[in-house]
Amino acid sequence: MQLAYIKFFLMPLNKFAMARYKAIDERLQRKDYPSLEALVAYVSEKLDRPIAVRTIQKDLYDMRNSMDLNFNAPIKYDHYRRGYYYDPSDYSIDRLPVTQYDLDGLEIAINILEHFKNIPLIRQFEDAIGRIAGAVKISKERLNKAQGILHIDQSVEYAGSSWIAALAEAIVQRKWVRIRHRSYQRNEAREYRLAPYHIREYQHRFYVIGESKRRDETQSKIRIFGLDRIQNIWTTRDTFEYPETFDHQAFFGNIIGISDPEKEPENIELWFEAEQSKYILSQPIHASQRVLEQTDAGCRIGLKVVINYELLMLLLSYGSHVKVLSPAHLARQIQQEARKMVALYDNK
Repeated sequence: MQLAYIKFFLMPLNKFAMARYKAIDERLQRKDYPSLEALVAYVSEKLDRPIAVRTIQKDLYDMRNSMDLNFNAPIKYDHYRRGYYYDPSDYSIDRLPVTQYDLDGLEIAINILEHFKNIPLIRQFEDAIGRIAGAVKISKERLNKAQGILHIDQSVEYAGSSWIAALAEAIVQRKWVRIRHRSYQRNEAREYRLAPYHIREYQHRFYVIGESKRRDETQSKIRIFGLDRIQNIWTTRDTFEYPETFDHQAFFGNIIGISDPEKEPENIELWFEAEQSKYILSQPIHASQRVLEQTDAGCRIGLKVVINYELLMLLLSYGSHVKVLSPAHLARQIQQEARKMVALYDNK
């Protein structure tokens, strides 16, 4: 089941496509020249769902030609036997040739994973990482050399990371869980039923998003739970259907941070002084950022985001290098916080 955790994090946008490719690959490796109909039947049985003929035809084309897949599968059709085969016959998508460019990239990727060993989920795969490195003939010397390429602060504690494995497994298996959670706003913990959809990290804390219901509630709703505030998790046998309408990127698309994703976004204008504007222009605050004006004195940018706690903290972190031009109620909030800060240092 550990492999399921990796699948969860690396799951492609079309999660069934790779399963179809692997099934087709398995069937062709039998070397008995399966017909198109035989491939359709085999893949349908493997995936336990009906697969259209046109889907398999497209899969065969993509396995041969797709630059994104990069299989370059040598699939051919024998008109005499009326079936498909590999030429050379020992080809498999699981035995793709690895280029030097691939090796270099894999070394860096393994190095990045090594930096995150303090996350229990990553630590579980230390042996697997070593086996992968061995399978593609990456020596320990090369990995040690690659470690000098990149440095990531390993002293960071990822709050709540111990619960990731259980939640990732529940997401993969589509299982409801029970969690005991205590928010910072309450002294007592509460128990919830949760259908977990997505795990998200923000500022070294992990959060789980999903459909949730308390014992005293009749209807469920989408909730976000901080993993560092979860006291216990119990798995159940109950399964849920992952909603096709849920898109985590769209769900969090209008916010900075994690809070209030379902509030309406507002148009915001900010003025950054010249020195700070260099950083803001090179690394935008949000995907909606657009430059409205730029002079030697600074720049005026526009955003369309939800006004939440994280946005307030971000703007306050810029100190006197930013001014909120609109909306007026956001400017007043920043002004009030600035006055409180001044009061902390008032000798009187």
